[in-house]
Amino acid sequence: MSNIVAIVGRPNVGKSTFFNRLIQRREAIVDAVSGVTRDRHYGKSDWNGKEFSLIDTGGYVKGSDDVFEAEIDKQVELAIEEADAIIFMVDVESGVTGMDEEVAKLLRKVKKPVFLVVNKVDNAKRAEDAVEFYSLGLGEYYTVASINGSGTGELLDALVEALPEKETVVQEDLPRFAVVGRPNAGKSSFINALIGEDRYIVTDIAGTTRDSIDTKYNRFGFEFNLVDTAGIRRKSKVKEDLEFYSVMRSVRAIEHSDVCLIVLDATRGFDGQVQNIFWLAERNRKGIVILVNKWDLVEKDHKSVKEYEKAIRRQMEPFVDVPIVFISVLTKQRIFKAIETAVEVYKNRSKKIKTSQLNDIFLPIIENYPPPAYKAKFVKIKYIMQLPTPQPQFAFFCNLPQYVKEPYKRFLENKLREHFDFTGVPVSVYMRKK
Repeated sequence: MSNIVAIVGRPNVGKSTFFNRLIQRREAIVDAVSGVTRDRHYGKSDWNGKEFSLIDTGGYVKGSDDVFEAEIDKQVELAIEEADAIIFMVDVESGVTGMDEEVAKLLRKVKKPVFLVVNKVDNAKRAEDAVEFYSLGLGEYYTVASINGSGTGELLDALVEALPEKETVVQEDLPRFAVVGRPNAGKSSFINALIGEDRYIVTDIAGTTRDSIDTKYNRFGFEFNLVDTAGIRRKSKVKEDLEFYSVMRSVRAIEHSDVCLIVLDATRGFDGQVQNIFWLAERNRKGIVILVNKWDLVEKDHKSVKEYEKAIRRQMEPFVDVPIVFISVLTKQRIFKAIETAVEVYKNRSKKIKTSQLNDIFLPIIENYPPPAYKAKFVKIKYIMQLPTPQPQFAFFCNLPQYVKEPYKRFLENKLREHFDFTGVPVSVYMRKK
C-alpha cells in the first residue's frame, strides 16, 4: 500500500494546480471560481522511487453560507484522518488569513508530519514576505510556485523522507466500474449507499460531483474500482469552463472503464441524455448495466416493471441484451444486486471461447443458414475465431467477406449470445478474407 498525502488549505491557494503538477495530468478541475474542487480527489505520484497517493481536498472554509462549506469541512477532517502526511498550503499574495489560522489550529494537534507550503513565491521579494507564516506556529515552511514547479523538489525530498515505510503490495490492475448518468440521478448517493461512508458530497444541487473519483471496493470476494463521474450534461448546458471539464471527465471515465453502470431517474425515464451516455458506452464497447433509480417514487402495479423495461429496450435496439436493475438508493433496495450484475457483466466481457468450441457450434449453424447469395455468388464461411481483444470480437473467415451484409452479421451475433452468455456486452462480428 502506498502512503497517503493530503493537501489541505482554504480555497484558491493553488492546491489543485500543485496536485496536477505532482500527478502530471489534468485530473482536478482548476478554475478561478472559489471552492471549485468540491470533492477530495485522488491521484498517484512518486518521488525518488517512493510512490504515494495524493488527496486534493475541498477548500477548508469556516462560517460561510455556501451549502458546500460544512460538507467540505467534514471532507478535510476525513482527509486528515486518512493521510500519513499533510501538506498545508497557503498563499503569499493574501498573507495569513483568519481561515489559515483556523486550519493551523486544527493541524497543530495532528500527530503526523505536517508541511506548511507557501505558494506563489516566484521572486525574492515574495520569499521575504513568506516569513510572516511563522506566526501559524507550524515551524519551518517551504516556498513553492506550483504554476512553474519551482521549490517542489525540496518539498518532495522532505516529504518522502518523512513518510512511514509501508509494506509493498503488488497493485494489480483492478476492473473499473464507472457510475455514469445525468446530474441528480443519484450516482453519488448510490456509491455512498454501497460504501456506507460519506466519501462524496451529496447535496440536492444538480451537478455537485464535478469530478470523477475512484473508490476501491470489495464485494462478493471480487475487488474493483468504483468510479463516480460528474453528471454528464448536454453540450448546450456547458456554460462555464468547469462543466466542460466535467463532461470531458465523464467521457474519459467511460473510456477508461470496463463496465458502465448507467443510473437513470425512474421519474424521468430513458431520455435523450441517458441514451447518449448509453450509446457512448456502447461505441466504446464497454459492459453496460442500466440502473433505474428512485423506483420507490413511481406509481406502479404488477405490470409496471415489465412495461417500463419494454419501453427502455425499444429505445436500445438493436443492442437489447442489457441487464436492467430497478433500485432505490434511498431504501437501499437492490443496490447489491446492481453490483452483482456488474460483476457478471465484467466476467462476460472478459470471456474467452476456445476456437474448437466455436467451430463445433457455428459451422453446423452456418451450414443450415448460410449467408444469402449476392449477385449469384455464394459466401462460404470456413473458420471462426475469437480475437485477442479486451472485449468480445469474433472473426469469421470466408471467401467473399464484402458480400456479407449487416442482417447476417446480426444473426451471427444473436447466435453467439444464445450459446455464450454475453449479457450487457457489445459483441463485434468481423468478416475476414480466408
